[in-house]
Amino acid sequence: MRILLVEDDINLSAPLKQQLVKAGFAVDVADNGIDAEFMGSENPYDAVVLDLGLPRRPGLDVLTNWRAAGVKVPVIILTARDAWHERVDGFKAGADDYLGKPFHTEELLARINALIRRVHQQVSGVLEQSGLTLDEQRQTVTTPQGVIIELTGTEFRLLRLFMLNTGKILTKSRITEHVYDFDSDKDSNVIEVYVKRLRQKLGKDYIQTRRGQGYIFTGNS
Repeated sequence: MRILLVEDDINLSAPLKQQLVKAGFAVDVADNGIDAEFMGSENPYDAVVLDLGLPRRPGLDVLTNWRAAGVKVPVIILTARDAWHERVDGFKAGADDYLGKPFHTEELLARINALIRRVHQQVSGVLEQSGLTLDEQRQTVTTPQGVIIELTGTEFRLLRLFMLNTGKILTKSRITEHVYDFDSDKDSNVIEVYVKRLRQKLGKDYIQTRRGQGYIFTGNS
């Protein structure tokens, strides 16, 4: 899953990016409203964390412009703890959630994961498909036989993307857009390597290749 973090305070954005990456997200950062609006319009992010007090263009204007342009990405706005009017204005502009500053990273992560699950119509707070259970905190997956398998960061992001899109064909280009951040080398051939690794760990039948189309997570072991 790929996140856009919009925050102009580097003392907050730098450590927060590290924590989001550690939690299994590919993260891009924008430190002003103009860059944020462009990046959010041009890239298929799974969620955006948006501060409202931005230089060059206010966060509320960025959000308003996104929604007017049909950008439906889930947005969590960051506000001052007592700025209730900012929260109201944010919801009116199309925000999906808010979090007051200062905040605990664990709460932000829980809200991001909840938004992503909601978008993918996952009712449960635990991501489960066909006996596989994904632990988003430990970045492990448990098989139907109860075996706990450790995943690398990329393997985790890839498997989460597959499990959230069970039964849907995912092209290599779509996978790279959601698994890698802006600065990564988006070589689609690398996806084949990570799919092969997941098959070795889970069994070859969970992820099937559709020649000329991409991959599909069937949920069949």
